[in-house]
Amino acid sequence: MATVTELRYYPVKGCAGVAAAQAELTPAGLAHDRAFMVVDEEGVFRSQRLDPALATVRPTVAQDGRTLTLAAAGVEPVSVAVDAEGPRRAVRLFKLPLLGIDQGEEAAGWLSEVLGARSRLVRVPPEHDRVTDGLVPGTSGYADSCAVHMLSRASLERFDELSGARPMPMDRFRPNVVVDGWSEPHTEDLVRRVEVGGAELGYAKLAIRCAVTLVDQDRGTKAGPEPLRTLARYRRAAAGGVAFGSKFAVLRPGTLRVGDELTVGAWGPSEL
Repeated sequence: MATVTELRYYPVKGCAGVAAAQAELTPAGLAHDRAFMVVDEEGVFRSQRLDPALATVRPTVAQDGRTLTLAAAGVEPVSVAVDAEGPRRAVRLFKLPLLGIDQGEEAAGWLSEVLGARSRLVRVPPEHDRVTDGLVPGTSGYADSCAVHMLSRASLERFDELSGARPMPMDRFRPNVVVDGWSEPHTEDLVRRVEVGGAELGYAKLAIRCAVTLVDQDRGTKAGPEPLRTLARYRRAAAGGVAFGSKFAVLRPGTLRVGDELTVGAWGPSEL
């Protein structure tokens, strides 16, 4: 029996995640996941690829979504009222042009101090209608691609066996849903439809890994070359890059809880 053992959402793209025992699954993923994004003065998103200190920013969203608090070591936290109706501004996520609602000077000043570079904070506007790619299309906020990233403990255990190094923390891979109970590693690659907590997910694509996995999520510093060095030995994807975990679109929203059982409705071959 495969069950959910961890749920985690990331209110601000690139910043620390929030563990939850229960979370609402919306069409765009876990509630509040990647609803905010840090951008430079030109509106280009900031990422741990170039700004690893993002990992040290700990965001908290009030249950009603109206207040965002940002915290980091060595500075006073800041709480701002979330603006969901303000003027839209152009932002860019990779090559994708999107819109965001600027969250004001206080959040911008705080982030600029912590990151050491002039930054702004934007929120996904209510009319956001992004379409994500993959075998099953869907939508998401400011995630790199699809709404839900799933990873199994069996996959991480297999990685640890092959690396021969210290066990790799699960947070290096920043999953939304961690699953335990599958005996074979990378079973998540084979799932095509799965029901969990009254919700249903559809497989979109493999999760291709980048330099963010090299960042120590506690310290906000790069600590490479693992896991990419080991993944390059055994997880090279046919379409390029190295894969670890899988991305899913939301077919039916619902409430997810730690302990929920997964019921797989359809399987398919790995795209690796």
